[in-house]
Amino acid sequence: MKINLNKKQTLSIVGVLAIGVILAWLILGTDKPQPENDEHGHGGHTEAAGHADTEHHGDQAKDGHADDKDHADEEHHETAAAPSSGPHGGKLFTQDGYGIEVTIFEQGVEPEFRVYTYLDGKPLDSAASQITLTLDRLGRKPQVFTLTKEKGYLKGNAVVEEPHSFKVMIAAQYGNKPYRFAYEQIEARVAMTVQQITQNNVEVLTAGPARIKSALQLIGEIRLNEDRMVHVVPRLTGVVESSTANAGDRVRKGQVLAVISSQALADQRSELLAAQKRLALARTTFEREKKLWEDKISAEQDYLQARNAMQEAEIATQNAQQKLASIGAGRRAGGDLTRYEIRSPIDGIVVEKHISLGEAVKDDANIFVVADLSTVWAEMTIYAKDLNTVKAGQKATVKATAFESQSSGTVSYVGALVGEQTRTAKARIVLTNPKGVWRPGLPVNIELVAGEVEVPVAVSAEAIQTVRDWTVVFGRYGANFEARPVELGRSDGKFTEVINGLKAGEQYAAKNSFLIKADLGKSGASHDH
Repeated sequence: MKINLNKKQTLSIVGVLAIGVILAWLILGTDKPQPENDEHGHGGHTEAAGHADTEHHGDQAKDGHADDKDHADEEHHETAAAPSSGPHGGKLFTQDGYGIEVTIFEQGVEPEFRVYTYLDGKPLDSAASQITLTLDRLGRKPQVFTLTKEKGYLKGNAVVEEPHSFKVMIAAQYGNKPYRFAYEQIEARVAMTVQQITQNNVEVLTAGPARIKSALQLIGEIRLNEDRMVHVVPRLTGVVESSTANAGDRVRKGQVLAVISSQALADQRSELLAAQKRLALARTTFEREKKLWEDKISAEQDYLQARNAMQEAEIATQNAQQKLASIGAGRRAGGDLTRYEIRSPIDGIVVEKHISLGEAVKDDANIFVVADLSTVWAEMTIYAKDLNTVKAGQKATVKATAFESQSSGTVSYVGALVGEQTRTAKARIVLTNPKGVWRPGLPVNIELVAGEVEVPVAVSAEAIQTVRDWTVVFGRYGANFEARPVELGRSDGKFTEVINGLKAGEQYAAKNSFLIKADLGKSGASHDH
């Protein structure tokens, strides 16, 4: 069928077609994605290289334009908004339909980054994106995580160490287009000014090398120094006539402790007197017979007999004297032969007394114990597992459990036998005791120095705190204190070795660090992933 059109109708049709072409071109041009190095019309900067992170969060841009006024909506709206929660509970970032969800997964494994990708809200094959995460912690060098494909996500190549307090820079590449995102999360951190540090008397020290004494903690008891203790016995039977010394008295060597009346002593003294008389007579006879023999008046046989008699008398006299000397009693001139004075053999203190006036005592009765308390023993119990650690000559510190007192000494003796019942051995330390502070029977704690070693990093023992299930030291970084989980080694009670978690040269809170822990509890810092 032939259609005849006039000139006016033809022009109308051509106009409609032209408008359609223009609209189609505008639609296609608007949907076309921006090239990687496309410049924006506001200052000539590129999206990938020219924007600071603050520009995408609504702050003033470096080129002077406000983010919410002069830029097109599609340029910043996706990256400027705070991250929302993704399907896997992570932080979700989107830009131009491309989305990245960052999570820290730690169920049954060490904390690790898991990243999921999306396109127009739908899951995207993770292999199509190249993503790196850069962590910036206080006082640490940036840590870069590369991601590899797993089942449905990208997995970080390293453990995300606690605390999870850091800035995260996300660099992604998809379809030849780069994307940049960033976020920050804070955990186990407390801000404290210099004035607050001073007011709270928080001591700030620097971690570094230290000499740590490896010590063995033992329990013990103060005992009498048995090398300086004597048991006083009468060595004669008798009846107590007087006793001037009492338990607790300080006595001098040779001081009379008690007097007893002993018939056995009288017999020995009488024996000595008789022997001395016989000796005097034998000596006179010998001198006479010697002179007669020399003058040729008597026979030599008479002289020899007289000499033998004198020698026998001398022996008998010496024997009687030694008997008396062995019991500490000599001849009492012009006095009572039965009186026996019991004297102290050493300077010391009477720690025990077992006689009373009028009591009949035997020759082996333990009537006094006198001890020199200028030195005492600290006796300790050594378990079988520690026997190879304890050696004679080792230094030790003895501390009283009942009051504030301590003293130093060296191990003088380690027992050679292990008890059948206790399975322990005994060792002792000799302590000087000039003021009498160490009293026998006093329980003590003994710290035995087993060795001394230089460690590269150590902190004050006061700095060690517990946060959650971590053992931490609060590192100081500018105006912030942040918990640093640490792995500890040897300790001597003053300093503790840090094997991992803190570096030499880092500042940390020592004395009163528990106040920082208390502030951390008040702040209610969450474990944000």
